[in-house]
Amino acid sequence: MSPNSGTDIGTAARAGSAARRVPAVMVLAGLALAPFVLGSYAVGTLSRILVLALLAMSVNLLTGLTGLATLGQSAYFGVGAYTAAIVARKLTDVGVVQLLAAAAVSALVATATGWLAVRARGVVFLMLTLAIGEIVYSAAVNWKSLTNGTDGMSGIPPVVPLPGMPALELDGLVYFYVLAVFLVLFAMVAHLAGTPFALALRGIRDNEDRMRAIGYPTRRYALTVYGGAGALAGAAGALWVSVQRFVSPGDAGFEIAALALLAAVIGGSGRIWGACAGAALVWLTRDYLGNLEVVDGHGKLLLGALFVTAVYTLPRGLTGIRVPRGLRSVAWPSRKRTA
Repeated sequence: MSPNSGTDIGTAARAGSAARRVPAVMVLAGLALAPFVLGSYAVGTLSRILVLALLAMSVNLLTGLTGLATLGQSAYFGVGAYTAAIVARKLTDVGVVQLLAAAAVSALVATATGWLAVRARGVVFLMLTLAIGEIVYSAAVNWKSLTNGTDGMSGIPPVVPLPGMPALELDGLVYFYVLAVFLVLFAMVAHLAGTPFALALRGIRDNEDRMRAIGYPTRRYALTVYGGAGALAGAAGALWVSVQRFVSPGDAGFEIAALALLAAVIGGSGRIWGACAGAALVWLTRDYLGNLEVVDGHGKLLLGALFVTAVYTLPRGLTGIRVPRGLRSVAWPSRKRTA
Protein backbone atom coordinates (compact mmCIF):
# COMPACT_ATOMS: atom_id res chain seq x y z
CA MET A 1 0.00 0.00 0.00
CA SER A 2 1.30 3.43 -0.91
CA PRO A 3 2.17 5.91 1.88
CA ASN A 4 -0.34 8.23 0.28
CA SER A 5 -3.17 5.70 0.58
CA GLY A 6 -4.19 7.00 4.00
CA THR A 7 -4.46 10.51 2.60
CA ASP A 8 -6.50 9.22 -0.35
CA ILE A 9 -8.91 7.41 1.98
CA GLY A 10 -9.32 10.47 4.18
CA THR A 11 -9.94 12.70 1.16
CA ALA A 12 -12.54 10.27 -0.21
CA ALA A 13 -14.26 10.09 3.19
CA ARG A 14 -14.45 13.87 3.42
CA ALA A 15 -15.78 14.07 -0.13
CA GLY A 16 -18.39 11.44 0.66
CA SER A 17 -19.44 13.27 3.82
CA ALA A 18 -19.77 16.52 1.87
CA ALA A 19 -21.82 14.77 -0.81
CA ARG A 20 -24.21 13.44 1.82
CA ARG A 21 -24.77 16.96 3.12
CA VAL A 22 -25.71 18.32 -0.29
CA PRO A 23 -29.36 17.07 -0.22
CA ALA A 24 -29.89 18.53 3.26
CA VAL A 25 -28.50 21.91 2.17
CA MET A 26 -30.71 21.87 -0.91
CA VAL A 27 -33.81 21.08 1.14
CA LEU A 28 -33.02 23.86 3.64
CA ALA A 29 -32.44 26.32 0.81
CA GLY A 30 -35.74 25.33 -0.78
CA LEU A 31 -37.61 25.74 2.49
CA ALA A 32 -36.03 29.14 3.12
CA LEU A 33 -36.85 30.43 -0.38
CA ALA A 34 -40.35 28.96 -0.57
CA PRO A 35 -42.29 32.10 0.55
CA PHE A 36 -40.54 34.17 -2.13
CA VAL A 37 -41.56 31.93 -5.03
CA LEU A 38 -44.85 30.34 -3.91
CA GLY A 39 -48.31 31.74 -3.39
CA SER A 40 -50.08 32.20 -0.07
CA TYR A 41 -51.97 28.89 -0.29
CA ALA A 42 -48.83 26.89 -1.05
CA VAL A 43 -46.94 28.57 1.80
CA GLY A 44 -49.77 27.73 4.20
CA THR A 45 -49.67 24.13 2.96
CA LEU A 46 -45.94 23.98 3.67
CA SER A 47 -46.57 25.24 7.21
CA ARG A 48 -49.12 22.47 7.78
CA ILE A 49 -46.72 19.88 6.34
CA LEU A 50 -44.02 20.96 8.82
CA VAL A 51 -46.51 20.61 11.69
CA LEU A 52 -47.51 17.13 10.53
CA ALA A 53 -43.81 16.27 10.17
CA LEU A 54 -43.25 17.10 13.84
CA LEU A 55 -46.22 14.94 14.80
CA ALA A 56 -44.88 12.10 12.61
CA MET A 57 -41.49 12.47 14.33
CA SER A 58 -43.19 11.99 17.69
CA VAL A 59 -44.83 8.83 16.34
CA ASN A 60 -41.47 7.69 15.02
CA LEU A 61 -39.90 8.03 18.47
CA LEU A 62 -42.34 5.39 19.67
CA THR A 63 -42.95 3.27 16.59
CA GLY A 64 -39.57 3.35 14.87
CA LEU A 65 -37.15 3.86 17.73
CA THR A 66 -38.85 1.91 20.53
CA GLY A 67 -41.06 -0.51 18.60
CA LEU A 68 -44.33 0.77 20.09
CA ALA A 69 -46.85 1.33 17.28
CA THR A 70 -49.24 4.06 18.41
CA LEU A 71 -52.53 5.58 17.33
CA GLY A 72 -52.74 7.99 20.25
CA GLN A 73 -50.44 10.89 19.36
CA SER A 74 -53.37 12.96 18.15
CA ALA A 75 -54.50 13.07 21.81
CA TYR A 76 -51.38 14.97 22.89
CA PHE A 77 -51.44 17.00 19.68
CA GLY A 78 -54.97 18.09 20.60
CA VAL A 79 -54.05 18.78 24.22
CA GLY A 80 -51.18 20.96 23.05
CA ALA A 81 -53.39 22.77 20.55
CA TYR A 82 -56.09 23.55 23.12
CA THR A 83 -53.48 24.59 25.70
CA ALA A 84 -51.86 27.00 23.23
CA ALA A 85 -55.25 28.39 22.20
CA ILE A 86 -56.29 29.02 25.82
CA VAL A 87 -52.94 30.63 26.62
CA ALA A 88 -53.18 32.82 23.51
CA ARG A 89 -56.73 33.97 24.29
CA LYS A 90 -56.43 34.47 28.04
CA LEU A 91 -52.77 34.98 28.95
CA THR A 92 -50.35 35.98 26.20
CA ASP A 93 -49.86 35.89 22.45
CA VAL A 94 -46.12 35.16 22.78
CA GLY A 95 -45.41 32.03 20.78
CA VAL A 96 -42.57 30.72 22.95
CA VAL A 97 -44.83 30.77 26.02
CA GLN A 98 -47.55 28.94 24.10
CA LEU A 99 -45.06 26.32 22.89
CA LEU A 100 -43.62 25.68 26.34
CA ALA A 101 -47.05 25.52 27.97
CA ALA A 102 -48.38 23.16 25.29
CA ALA A 103 -45.34 20.88 25.50
CA ALA A 104 -45.45 20.80 29.32
CA VAL A 105 -49.18 20.02 29.59
CA SER A 106 -48.99 17.40 26.84
CA ALA A 107 -46.00 15.78 28.52
CA LEU A 108 -47.90 15.59 31.81
CA VAL A 109 -50.97 14.06 30.15
CA ALA A 110 -48.78 11.64 28.19
CA THR A 111 -46.91 10.56 31.31
CA ALA A 112 -50.14 10.02 33.24
CA THR A 113 -51.81 8.00 30.48
CA GLY A 114 -48.57 6.33 29.39
CA TRP A 115 -48.10 4.83 32.86
CA LEU A 116 -50.84 2.39 31.89
CA ALA A 117 -50.13 2.13 28.16
CA VAL A 118 -46.43 1.17 28.41
CA ARG A 119 -47.30 -1.89 30.48
CA ALA A 120 -48.60 -3.49 27.28
CA ARG A 121 -46.98 -4.34 23.97
CA GLY A 122 -48.05 -5.13 20.44
CA VAL A 123 -51.72 -4.94 19.50
CA VAL A 124 -52.79 -4.31 23.11
CA PHE A 125 -50.58 -1.21 23.26
CA LEU A 126 -51.96 -0.03 19.91
CA MET A 127 -55.54 -0.42 21.16
CA LEU A 128 -54.77 1.36 24.42
CA THR A 129 -53.34 4.35 22.59
CA LEU A 130 -56.36 4.39 20.29
CA ALA A 131 -58.62 4.42 23.36
CA ILE A 132 -56.62 7.30 24.86
CA GLY A 133 -57.11 9.26 21.67
CA GLU A 134 -60.85 8.62 21.68
CA ILE A 135 -61.11 9.69 25.34
CA VAL A 136 -59.36 12.99 24.63
CA TYR A 137 -61.54 13.53 21.56
CA SER A 138 -64.69 12.92 23.63
CA ALA A 139 -63.43 15.32 26.30
CA ALA A 140 -62.88 17.99 23.64
CA VAL A 141 -66.43 17.50 22.39
CA ASN A 142 -68.19 17.42 25.77
CA TRP A 143 -66.11 19.80 27.94
CA LYS A 144 -67.80 22.84 26.37
CA SER A 145 -66.91 25.29 29.13
CA LEU A 146 -63.22 24.82 28.28
CA THR A 147 -63.14 23.78 24.61
CA ASN A 148 -66.38 25.28 23.23
CA GLY A 149 -67.37 21.80 22.08
CA THR A 150 -67.86 20.98 18.42
CA ASP A 151 -67.91 24.71 17.54
CA GLY A 152 -64.21 24.85 18.27
CA MET A 153 -62.17 27.77 19.55
CA SER A 154 -61.77 30.76 17.25
CA GLY A 155 -60.68 34.35 17.77
CA ILE A 156 -57.11 33.30 18.52
CA PRO A 157 -54.78 36.31 18.12
CA PRO A 158 -51.83 36.22 15.71
CA VAL A 159 -48.73 34.74 17.26
CA VAL A 160 -45.85 36.91 18.47
CA PRO A 161 -42.65 34.83 18.28
CA LEU A 162 -40.78 36.59 21.12
CA PRO A 163 -41.64 39.44 23.50
CA GLY A 164 -41.22 42.80 21.80
CA MET A 165 -41.65 41.45 18.28
CA PRO A 166 -44.62 42.33 16.07
CA ALA A 167 -47.52 39.94 15.56
CA LEU A 168 -47.27 37.68 12.52
CA GLU A 169 -50.23 38.43 10.27
CA LEU A 170 -48.93 37.25 6.88
CA ASP A 171 -48.74 33.58 5.92
CA GLY A 172 -45.11 33.93 4.91
CA LEU A 173 -44.08 35.30 8.30
CA VAL A 174 -46.01 32.58 10.13
CA TYR A 175 -44.26 30.04 7.90
CA PHE A 176 -40.82 31.31 8.91
CA TYR A 177 -41.82 31.06 12.58
CA VAL A 178 -43.02 27.47 12.08
CA LEU A 179 -39.86 26.63 10.11
CA ALA A 180 -37.59 28.03 12.83
CA VAL A 181 -39.32 26.01 15.56
CA PHE A 182 -39.33 22.92 13.34
CA LEU A 183 -35.57 23.14 12.74
CA VAL A 184 -34.86 23.54 16.47
CA LEU A 185 -37.01 20.54 17.40
CA PHE A 186 -35.63 18.48 14.50
CA ALA A 187 -32.08 19.18 15.73
CA MET A 188 -33.04 18.15 19.27
CA VAL A 189 -34.55 14.86 18.10
CA ALA A 190 -31.57 14.22 15.82
CA HIS A 191 -29.24 14.73 18.78
CA LEU A 192 -31.33 12.36 20.89
CA ALA A 193 -31.00 9.67 18.22
CA GLY A 194 -27.26 9.45 18.85
CA THR A 195 -27.36 9.21 22.65
CA PRO A 196 -27.01 6.10 24.86
CA PHE A 197 -30.67 6.58 25.78
CA ALA A 198 -31.66 6.05 22.14
CA LEU A 199 -29.43 2.97 21.94
CA ALA A 200 -31.25 1.54 24.94
CA LEU A 201 -34.59 2.23 23.23
CA ARG A 202 -33.40 0.36 20.14
CA GLY A 203 -32.41 -2.50 22.39
CA ILE A 204 -35.93 -2.56 23.85
CA ARG A 205 -37.34 -2.60 20.33
CA ASP A 206 -35.11 -5.49 19.21
CA ASN A 207 -35.08 -7.67 22.33
CA GLU A 208 -36.78 -6.30 25.42
CA ASP A 209 -36.38 -9.51 27.42
CA ARG A 210 -32.60 -9.39 27.02
CA MET A 211 -32.48 -5.71 27.98
CA ARG A 212 -34.49 -6.45 31.09
CA ALA A 213 -32.26 -9.42 31.91
CA ILE A 214 -29.11 -7.29 31.90
CA GLY A 215 -30.65 -4.76 34.27
CA TYR A 216 -32.32 -2.07 32.14
CA PRO A 217 -35.61 -0.73 33.59
CA THR A 218 -37.36 -1.08 30.24
CA ARG A 219 -40.75 0.15 31.44
CA ARG A 220 -39.18 3.33 32.80
CA TYR A 221 -37.37 3.91 29.52
CA ALA A 222 -40.60 3.37 27.58
CA LEU A 223 -42.52 5.77 29.83
CA THR A 224 -39.80 8.42 29.45
CA VAL A 225 -39.85 8.32 25.66
CA TYR A 226 -43.65 8.21 25.72
CA GLY A 227 -43.73 11.44 27.72
CA GLY A 228 -41.12 13.03 25.45
CA ALA A 229 -43.07 12.05 22.34
CA GLY A 230 -46.17 13.58 23.95
CA ALA A 231 -44.30 16.83 24.54
CA LEU A 232 -43.19 16.92 20.89
CA ALA A 233 -46.76 16.28 19.74
CA GLY A 234 -47.97 19.07 22.04
CA ALA A 235 -45.45 21.51 20.54
CA ALA A 236 -46.73 20.54 17.10
CA GLY A 237 -50.27 21.28 18.31
CA ALA A 238 -49.20 24.76 19.44
CA LEU A 239 -47.76 25.45 15.98
CA TRP A 240 -50.99 24.19 14.44
CA VAL A 241 -52.88 26.86 16.36
CA SER A 242 -50.41 29.52 15.21
CA VAL A 243 -51.07 28.51 11.59
CA GLN A 244 -54.83 27.88 11.75
CA ARG A 245 -55.81 30.30 14.54
CA PHE A 246 -58.57 27.80 15.23
CA VAL A 247 -58.80 24.47 17.01
CA SER A 248 -61.61 21.90 17.12
CA PRO A 249 -62.12 18.36 18.51
CA GLY A 250 -61.23 16.96 15.09
CA ASP A 251 -57.62 18.02 15.72
CA ALA A 252 -57.51 15.41 18.49
CA GLY A 253 -59.37 12.77 16.48
CA PHE A 254 -58.53 9.50 14.82
CA GLU A 255 -57.86 10.97 11.37
CA ILE A 256 -54.91 13.03 12.60
CA ALA A 257 -53.52 10.01 14.47
CA ALA A 258 -53.85 7.83 11.37
CA LEU A 259 -52.16 10.43 9.14
CA ALA A 260 -49.22 10.71 11.53
CA LEU A 261 -48.77 6.94 11.78
CA LEU A 262 -49.13 6.60 8.01
CA ALA A 263 -46.46 9.28 7.47
CA ALA A 264 -44.06 7.51 9.84
CA VAL A 265 -44.62 4.12 8.18
CA ILE A 266 -44.35 5.39 4.60
CA GLY A 267 -41.31 7.48 5.47
CA GLY A 268 -39.56 4.56 7.11
CA SER A 269 -39.56 3.68 10.79
CA GLY A 270 -36.45 4.67 12.70
CA ARG A 271 -35.28 7.64 10.59
CA ILE A 272 -36.51 11.11 11.49
CA TRP A 273 -36.01 12.56 8.01
CA GLY A 274 -38.09 9.68 6.69
CA ALA A 275 -40.98 10.74 8.93
CA CYS A 276 -40.73 14.26 7.51
CA ALA A 277 -40.67 13.03 3.91
CA GLY A 278 -43.60 10.74 4.66
CA ALA A 279 -45.55 13.65 6.14
CA ALA A 280 -45.02 15.71 2.97
CA LEU A 281 -46.08 12.82 0.74
CA VAL A 282 -49.17 12.02 2.82
CA TRP A 283 -50.36 15.63 3.05
CA LEU A 284 -49.82 16.38 -0.65
CA THR A 285 -51.53 13.14 -1.65
CA ARG A 286 -54.60 13.84 0.47
CA ASP A 287 -55.01 17.59 0.00
CA TYR A 288 -53.48 18.24 -3.43
CA LEU A 289 -53.69 15.13 -5.58
CA GLY A 290 -56.96 14.19 -3.89
CA ASN A 291 -58.57 17.44 -5.07
CA LEU A 292 -57.63 17.05 -8.72
CA GLU A 293 -60.58 16.78 -11.10
CA VAL A 294 -59.52 13.34 -12.32
CA VAL A 295 -59.67 11.99 -8.75
CA ASP A 296 -62.96 13.76 -8.03
CA GLY A 297 -62.18 14.51 -4.39
CA HIS A 298 -61.39 10.93 -3.35
CA GLY A 299 -58.24 11.92 -1.47
CA LYS A 300 -58.66 9.31 1.24
CA LEU A 301 -59.04 6.54 -1.31
CA LEU A 302 -55.89 7.73 -3.04
CA LEU A 303 -54.12 7.81 0.31
CA GLY A 304 -55.12 4.22 1.00
CA ALA A 305 -53.81 3.16 -2.40
CA LEU A 306 -50.54 4.95 -1.63
CA PHE A 307 -50.21 3.07 1.65
CA VAL A 308 -50.84 -0.33 0.07
CA THR A 309 -48.36 0.45 -2.71
CA ALA A 310 -45.73 1.59 -0.24
CA VAL A 311 -46.14 -1.53 1.91
CA TYR A 312 -45.60 -3.85 -1.05
CA THR A 313 -42.96 -1.91 -2.97
CA LEU A 314 -41.12 -0.10 -0.15
CA PRO A 315 -41.25 -2.33 2.94
CA ARG A 316 -38.59 -0.14 4.59
CA GLY A 317 -40.27 3.09 3.53
CA LEU A 318 -38.71 6.00 1.70
CA THR A 319 -35.55 5.65 3.76
CA GLY A 320 -35.06 2.15 2.34
CA ILE A 321 -34.73 3.32 -1.27
CA ARG A 322 -31.37 2.24 -2.63
CA VAL A 323 -29.31 4.58 -4.79
CA PRO A 324 -28.27 2.85 -8.05
CA ARG A 325 -24.62 1.82 -8.07
CA GLY A 326 -23.77 4.12 -10.96
CA LEU A 327 -25.23 7.17 -9.20
CA ARG A 328 -23.72 6.09 -5.89
CA SER A 329 -20.23 6.09 -7.40
CA VAL A 330 -20.76 9.68 -8.51
CA ALA A 331 -22.26 10.91 -5.24
CA TRP A 332 -19.92 9.01 -2.92
CA PRO A 333 -16.48 8.51 -4.50
CA SER A 334 -14.87 5.17 -3.84
CA ARG A 335 -11.55 4.83 -2.07
CA LYS A 336 -8.55 4.92 -4.33
CA ARG A 337 -6.13 2.07 -4.18
CA THR A 338 -2.49 2.70 -4.89
CA ALA A 339 0.00 -0.08 -5.35
